[in-house]
Amino acid sequence: MDSPLVQRMTLPGVAALVAFLAYTSQWLFQHIEPGPLTKREAYIFNGLVACIFICYWRTCLTDPGHIPQDWHDTIKEAGSEAQQTASKAAAQSNRWCRRCEAFKPPRAHHCKTCKRCIMKMDHHCVWTANCVSHKTIPHFIRFLVYAVASMAYLEYFLLVRVAPIWGKRSLPSYLGPSVLQLSHIFVLCAVNSFVLFALTLLLGRTLWSLAVNTWTIEGWEIERHDAVLRRARVLGGYLEDPQGNKVLIEHQEFPWDIGIWANICQGMGSRNSLAWLWPLSRSPSVQSGLSYKHNEIDDPSKPWPPPDPDRLFRVERKPFVGDGFTKSWDVDDFKKRQAADLARYTDGDGEYVVRRRPFHERLDSQRQNGSAYDDEVAIEADEDDEEEDERDRSATRPDEGEEAWRNREGERLADFGVDEEADFYDEDDVPLAELIRRRQVGNSG
Repeated sequence: MDSPLVQRMTLPGVAALVAFLAYTSQWLFQHIEPGPLTKREAYIFNGLVACIFICYWRTCLTDPGHIPQDWHDTIKEAGSEAQQTASKAAAQSNRWCRRCEAFKPPRAHHCKTCKRCIMKMDHHCVWTANCVSHKTIPHFIRFLVYAVASMAYLEYFLLVRVAPIWGKRSLPSYLGPSVLQLSHIFVLCAVNSFVLFALTLLLGRTLWSLAVNTWTIEGWEIERHDAVLRRARVLGGYLEDPQGNKVLIEHQEFPWDIGIWANICQGMGSRNSLAWLWPLSRSPSVQSGLSYKHNEIDDPSKPWPPPDPDRLFRVERKPFVGDGFTKSWDVDDFKKRQAADLARYTDGDGEYVVRRRPFHERLDSQRQNGSAYDDEVAIEADEDDEEEDERDRSATRPDEGEEAWRNREGERLADFGVDEEADFYDEDDVPLAELIRRRQVGNSG
C-alpha cells in the first residue's frame, strides 16, 4: 500500500466505489420491486452522496500544513500561560527533526510520504493519499459521517428490495428478477455491507479519538510511556541511557485531553456545532496547530512525549567498512556481517543513525552479565511485561532496533506513515547553533 502507483489509484478507486454503490443501485431499483426511490428519498440520498464527494475531495486535496521554521516565535504572545509554557518547553526540548533540520512543535511528526513534519498527525491515509492531521481531521470526520449515513440509508433500501425477492424464492424464475439483476443486487448488498461495517468501526474509533483528543500516534506514545514505566519498575525505577547513565522514569499524564466539549471544538476547528457537519467549513489555521491548551495535570513545562532513555542523545557510531576480520576469515561471512552492520546503522535516506538494540536483547545481555538486577530492587515481571517481551521477540527483525517497538495491537510508528528513524530518534543530533539559539531564547524569556 506504500507504492506511489497504488496511492494514485486509490482516489479514483474510492470515487468509483461510491459512484457504483450510489448510482447503479438507483438504476437497479427502477427495475425491481417495490420500484424506484421516492422524490424525498432520492433528494436525501443523493444529497448525502454529494456531501461524501465534497468532504472526500477536501480530505484529499487540503494541504496538511507546513510548519513555519520560526513557529516558536509566533506563539509567544498567544494562548494562556500554561499553553505558552508548554509551547516553550517544546521549543526548548530536543525533538529535533533531522529531515526538516528544525525542531518540532507539540504533537508534530515527520511523515515519510509527505516528506515533512505534520501538525497533530494522526496517520497518513492511503485511501486519501494525504495525512489525516490538524488541518484535515475535520474533513476526514465529515467524510466518514456522510459515508456511514448514506451507506446505512442504502442498506435500508437494499433490504426493502431483497425481502420480496426472498419471499418469492419458490416461484418460477421468470416471475422474478433476471439473473443479472439478482447478481447486481447481491454484489451491492455484499459490498455495501462490508464497507459500511468497516467505516462504522473507523468512524467509532475516530470519534473516540476526537472526544479524548488522543490520536493514533499519541495513543502509541501513551502505550510506549506505560511500557517504559513497567521496564523501570522492574529495574528499580531507573533505565540506562545510551551512555550508561541511569535515568529516573516518572509517570506523566497525557497533557492534551482538556475535556470532551473542548476536545471536540479543538479537533473540529470551531465551537459552532452547526459547522461541524457543514461540508464547506473552512480548515483549521496553521497558527492553531502550533500550540495547544494544556490540562495542567502535570507541570506544563514537562514535554510530551515524556523523556525516553532510548530516544536520548547518543554518541554517533559509524559502521565499520574496512577489511578487518574478527570472527571468520571467510569472505562471504564477512560481507554478511558488513551488510548487517550497514543496515543496522543506516536509515532510509542513507544517513547514519544509532539504533538501540531492542530492550529484551539488552535485558538478556545484562542478565547474563549479572548487572540487570540489584537484589534490593529486583521485582518480578508481571503479565504485561511478559506479553510485551514476547511481542518484541517475535516481531523484531535482526536489523531493527528499539524503534520497532509495537503496542498491544502490534502497531509500530511506521504503520502510521511516520518516518520511523527520524521520529523515534528525534532527540538526537541537534546542531550546536540551534542549541545556542535555544539558550538565548530561554534567557530572553
